Amino acid sequence: MSLLVSSYAFHDPAYAVLLTFLAGCIQLAMGLLHLGFLLDFISCPVIKGFTSAASITISFNQVKNILGLHGIPRQFFLQVYETLRRIGETRPGDAILGLACLATLAGLRAMKSRLPPAARTEPLATRASYLIVWTCATARNALVVLFAGLVAYCFQLRGSQPLTLTGSIPRGLPPCRLPPFSKAVPNGTVPFGTMVEDMGVGLAVVPLMGLVETVAIAKAFASQNDYRIDPNQELLAMGFANVLGSFFSSYPVTGSFGRTAVNAQTGVCTPAGGLVTGALVLLSLAYLTSLFYYIPKAALAAVIISAVVPMFDAGIFRTLWRVKRLDLVPLCVTFLFCFWEVQYGIVAGVLVSGVLLLYSIARPPLKVSGQGTLLVQPGSSLHFPAIEHLRDVICSRALSAPSPCSIILDCHRISSIDYTVVAGLAELLQELRKHGISLAFCGLQDQVLRALLAADLEGFRHFPSWEEAERCSGAGPGGSGAAPFDSTSTSESSLLPTGLIQ
Repeated sequence: MSLLVSSYAFHDPAYAVLLTFLAGCIQLAMGLLHLGFLLDFISCPVIKGFTSAASITISFNQVKNILGLHGIPRQFFLQVYETLRRIGETRPGDAILGLACLATLAGLRAMKSRLPPAARTEPLATRASYLIVWTCATARNALVVLFAGLVAYCFQLRGSQPLTLTGSIPRGLPPCRLPPFSKAVPNGTVPFGTMVEDMGVGLAVVPLMGLVETVAIAKAFASQNDYRIDPNQELLAMGFANVLGSFFSSYPVTGSFGRTAVNAQTGVCTPAGGLVTGALVLLSLAYLTSLFYYIPKAALAAVIISAVVPMFDAGIFRTLWRVKRLDLVPLCVTFLFCFWEVQYGIVAGVLVSGVLLLYSIARPPLKVSGQGTLLVQPGSSLHFPAIEHLRDVICSRALSAPSPCSIILDCHRISSIDYTVVAGLAELLQELRKHGISLAFCGLQDQVLRALLAADLEGFRHFPSWEEAERCSGAGPGGSGAAPFDSTSTSESSLLPTGLIQ
């Protein structure tokens, strides 16, 4: 999000704050219009690819803080190269503290997972010990940061500092004021309309990318912790956060994988955790910023690494190989592209998933059986990309038969059709009629039947079952056989159930 904002805000704070306000308004509008269903197109393989890649990139992004290196680029591949090239510049103090914090966090997490519950019948000392151990394991992130800060403060008192510290943090919040709807420049003023034109597609890219990343993170942790999310609620929350933040000179925000992982690992279970975190942040900015100076970056890096590493799901590759190998395509595309940029990986995965989905719609399963009378059974509904495929299959099988045959199209599994499908069926009826081949429909659902009757297809015949259609298929279009369901001789109302007529 920071890179996107720097691209579309031209490194200008005024543009960034205005972009925050407009992005929030767009997200609020999408939430109020209940457009969250668009996010249902983010499939599980895309989520798994994103979380696995993000756990690697975020973890490696913190390695430089563990080693005490500076000036490492953000781009993942350059980051790997520069970190390995400059590993000889490692600061021993940062490395020792960072590795010690990692080992402590791993030990406390393992201790909590293996801690047996204390029964009420246990002695008081046993229950008290259990409570102490459980509290320390649950609050391990805070304890590690606090301990590391004390170590750094002790070094500071002795006049030497082998650790890289967080440093000075400004006190308080920026003043509350309206977002800049214009910008003063040396030779005049840039009006609101010009600022919007300058940001261009950023007004669409920034809110959408922020939303996609937020929902991807939310879905990842929802599946891990067994709860459901409401995308419209996420839209409203993000929109409100951005609009309100713009009054305090914020730039566009989105969900944070690292911070969410830390919350999950700490044991936060409800949105009330946000209230606690927000209150502590406000109090800290007001009174404790001077103490944050002593927090070592290596300790913070250890907390983040410890939180995101468990999100790497190596087993998903093996699972998809067994369940459906085609789903490995969006998974791998998302996984690899996320090493370039996270938002590009998510978009690429969604596009690949969409292409696979559209292909399954354009090529529905078709079962063709029989010799003299061909029974064609589509396995799903027919939509406009599939009609040409259906026509090709029927015509190729019918015209390759040694003598003209009859065809029955079993529509039991077809729940909806569109106008392109109706037009294609009309052309199919006409083409088959030229070759003396009859086409009958059976098992039509009410909605599909109404659409075909309304189109008034020439030679359209339909039957309640394929057995009856087979018995009457010898009559052919316009023949003298039984045709109680021939649309040319039976009114539409007589074909529909009584409830539909009412």
